[in-house]
Amino acid sequence: MSKFDLEVTLREITKENWRDIVRLKVAPHQEQFVTSNATSIAEAHFNPEIAWFRAIYALDVPVGFLMLEDNAVQQEYFLWRFMIDEQYQGRGYGRKALELFFAHVKTRPGAYAVETSCVPAKGGPGPFYEKMGFVYTGKEEDGELVMRREF
Repeated sequence: MSKFDLEVTLREITKENWRDIVRLKVAPHQEQFVTSNATSIAEAHFNPEIAWFRAIYALDVPVGFLMLEDNAVQQEYFLWRFMIDEQYQGRGYGRKALELFFAHVKTRPGAYAVETSCVPAKGGPGPFYEKMGFVYTGKEEDGELVMRREF
């Protein structure tokens, strides 16, 4: 147990911290499963009506990134991006960050579930998402399997 176990927070990405977030990387064998944070942040800025994105911090150390596709009009919510830097994986930060993410989604209009999708490949995030309560829906989108977690 490290000192970082004490506090995980989701923080806005600002002109002061964006470089730190862009530097975060997954392990090389995981790169096929998630888009870079730089691309995700750019996408968020070009889709401000639906993108809610945050840096994941353990105390004051940036450890990851997540992004919600927040479609309040259609009352559909999708975990668009999620990553924990390779050096911080396996410490429970991802689990704690998703718990905070779920709490946020529950505050959105008509939110009773959130979906995500993942590449069906060895070493992918599917088993982690299952531990977090997501179940496969049987749907496929752009070669990825869709998962859903109801609240």
